[in-house]
Amino acid sequence: MSKHDPDLPDKPTVQVIERIFTLLEILATREETVSLKDISEKSGLHPSTAHRILNDLATGRFVDRPSAGHYRLGMRLLELGNLVKGRLNVRDAALAPMRELHKLTQQPVNLSMRQGDEIVYVERSYSERSGMQVVRAVGGRAPLHLTSVGKLFLAFDDPQRLRSYATRTGLPGQTRNSITELAVLERELSKARQYGIARDNEELELGVRCMAAGIYDDQNKLVAGLSISAPADRLDESWLPKLQATANEISAALGYSST
Repeated sequence: MSKHDPDLPDKPTVQVIERIFTLLEILATREETVSLKDISEKSGLHPSTAHRILNDLATGRFVDRPSAGHYRLGMRLLELGNLVKGRLNVRDAALAPMRELHKLTQQPVNLSMRQGDEIVYVERSYSERSGMQVVRAVGGRAPLHLTSVGKLFLAFDDPQRLRSYATRTGLPGQTRNSITELAVLERELSKARQYGIARDNEELELGVRCMAAGIYDDQNKLVAGLSISAPADRLDESWLPKLQATANEISAALGYSST
């Protein structure tokens, strides 16, 4: 049985979280690795307490341990930071163009990003005059294969990744229009790759159709999608050029160059 550490509570508490933040902030002040002794002295924690917390952080890649007793910030923090930065940059670049597109269509305009096997709605421009209830608010999620933006992301996956997605999720449906067969989905994605536009034909919600165009960053990577949602009988194909132009405008603000 290990010796009980009086500095470390038996159950997770706010105090433990505060200690984690303290250790991370100490590591953030130094470019080189920091010894356990220095960390203990700066934090006021018993060496065994600091060691235990740092080892747990190292398991999650929040902290690196390049040599015994020495630590530095881990790559997981960079990954998370880039994820947040990317979302903020896309959202900031998209807000004004989204509002203009909404003024033109008078229908909800959505900004969505991929997170694993789902789409996350990160921003929306809409008004009550659209006559359509907004079911999925900002922060809402939906399966990739049932959404217009999700299909854009799947269209750029290689065949093996697409098959893995289908196997992993089982391609569940939400309505009678939902695509639940891989062969049908593959044909749909082929059209999305060809035209750069994807659609949701009442596949997520009956009575709602969507069209989406991709948003790309300075590495020519698809980072988000812009979509227009409308009652099924009101989605106007004449909006398509403006949707594409707005997505291109946001992409250009992120540094994307079609050349």
